[in-house]
Amino acid sequence: MNSLLEDFSIHKDKIQKPNFETRMGREFLAFYLKTKFKQIINWDKKTGQNLFLHIKDDFIEKFLNRLINEPKQRILIGITGESASGKSTICEEILKNTKRLDLPVSILSTDTYFNDISELIKKYGDFDKLRDAGYDVDAPENFQLDLMGKNLADLKNGNDILAPKYLINGTGISIPNGLPVKSNKIIVVEGMSTVFEPVKNLFDIRIYVETDNKIRKKRFIGRAKSRNQDKENAQRHWEYVLKAGEKYVQPAKNECDIIASGECDLEYFAKLLEYINLATNSFLDE
Repeated sequence: MNSLLEDFSIHKDKIQKPNFETRMGREFLAFYLKTKFKQIINWDKKTGQNLFLHIKDDFIEKFLNRLINEPKQRILIGITGESASGKSTICEEILKNTKRLDLPVSILSTDTYFNDISELIKKYGDFDKLRDAGYDVDAPENFQLDLMGKNLADLKNGNDILAPKYLINGTGISIPNGLPVKSNKIIVVEGMSTVFEPVKNLFDIRIYVETDNKIRKKRFIGRAKSRNQDKENAQRHWEYVLKAGEKYVQPAKNECDIIASGECDLEYFAKLLEYINLATNSFLDE
């Protein structure tokens, strides 16, 4: 990736900025981005990092046509995958580099749209007892999907939102309008429910993060303490998420535009983000 960055820095001063208000200017941008996307994909294969496990044949053309025909809409990226696949880690790395590179990116987790289940938790004693009683926490009906769809549509159209804020401390409390989210040029939304109706078709790019189950289990058990779970309860919950992932997430894999590795080296991923930033901000104003 270093040589890719170095090569780009040599040639970046030769790119004249087109008028993106015109269709011709946007078509030039699409052609330019297409060459950069292919360059990144080929580089990923060459290095053996294998961040991109699979990309749909028609994805690049469809995405670039969207940029040409609907230029004013924000770019909405949905990142899904089974529990502990690496979705949140990838988004944390995006957030870190957003601050470092001053990128116009907002990040939102769909977990914040869980229904308020605080009264149910009080009734059963705690979250683990509620789950053991048969509560299917990851089922579509346990998310505020209508509100999520409205919020995502608002973000895509350039409007800031106040999303609910779900507390992951085991209380099951959801605070209405508790999380301000800015409608930046790019909005990354992570969580398994990005593949549920009615929200899944709002995304311009849909990414499925895939990770070996042994690695996922190690991650899942390792984070139990931060979620107020002991190891025994975490093990039982792991058995639940395996079934939930198979039922609710895996069927969407073939619908996603990109299958990405959740085991990718984060330093490599950060350099890739830096290259994308350089490539998309290389135009001269004159």
